[in-house]
Amino acid sequence: MKCSKCNRPAVYHARYTGRYYCKKHFNEMVEKKFKETVKKYRLIEKGERIAVGVSGGKDSVVLMHLLAKLREKFPFELVAITIDEGIAGYRPPSVEIAKRNAERLGIEHRIYSFKEYIGFTLDETVEIMGSFEKGERVGACSYCGVWRRWLLNYAAKDVDADKLAVGHNLDDEVQMFIMNILRGDIARLGRTGPYYEEIHPELVPRIKPLREIPEKEIVLYAVLNDIEVDLSECPYAVEAFRAEIRDWINEMEEEHPGTKYQILRSYDKLFPLIAKTYTKRTSELNRCKICGQPTTGEICKACQFRLQVERKAREKGLTFRVG
Repeated sequence: MKCSKCNRPAVYHARYTGRYYCKKHFNEMVEKKFKETVKKYRLIEKGERIAVGVSGGKDSVVLMHLLAKLREKFPFELVAITIDEGIAGYRPPSVEIAKRNAERLGIEHRIYSFKEYIGFTLDETVEIMGSFEKGERVGACSYCGVWRRWLLNYAAKDVDADKLAVGHNLDDEVQMFIMNILRGDIARLGRTGPYYEEIHPELVPRIKPLREIPEKEIVLYAVLNDIEVDLSECPYAVEAFRAEIRDWINEMEEEHPGTKYQILRSYDKLFPLIAKTYTKRTSELNRCKICGQPTTGEICKACQFRLQVERKAREKGLTFRVG
């Protein structure tokens, strides 16, 4: 097929619009979505210091490249942060990919590990807590998600960032919306939108410049532009509720192109109402008695999980080092 704009050979068919794209116009389309999202929500202001979370995977690495390209014409500082969860055979290679991309772009790069700041790697946590199938623990993604969010905020503050850019794409946003609807966690939807009504001084605002770009377009952008990324899947992904939601949404998109964008538009229309109605004002948040980060209770979820793992380790007579 031919490109809908220039009649060159097409490399991509966007079924949700019916258009075909050659390499040149595909790149322009992806970069336009990225820039329009940044502009629409004023995600980046001149002179700000932006931390970008880079795992080495496709989304975060492509985001870093797009931010680096934007920085050429729009002045702001950029620093890359990598969280090493401690997953043998999976995380070490991706950390190296993150390093190489940061070096390629001339971006400062910092690594923060679960082992150093939480006290346990994710592998150690799973071993200590027991079998997921037997109901001895929650899914590995629960520990990982909570600790990653905690450590990303810590790291962003540690590098004096004004904002933290994360690589959530269109698929991620839609999956998050459906997951929280099914769980009945409406309040969380008021904290995960495209912008913040207000933000606690101890929380670094998160921005999601890729939220309008489908996952497969990010993969193709990396391939077409010779960007090294890690495409392997986390070994704990099979325990995730998200995987079931992802498969269902992909089936709907296959049958009804444009479904993902329609779901995102629905969320964006609801977000202002949800944020106003359900989200606790940041001024009313407590500080965790252990780590000091903002929380709705007395002890944040990250510290609750860490205490649970410490207690279980003691019960099993295991030694560990708290970071």
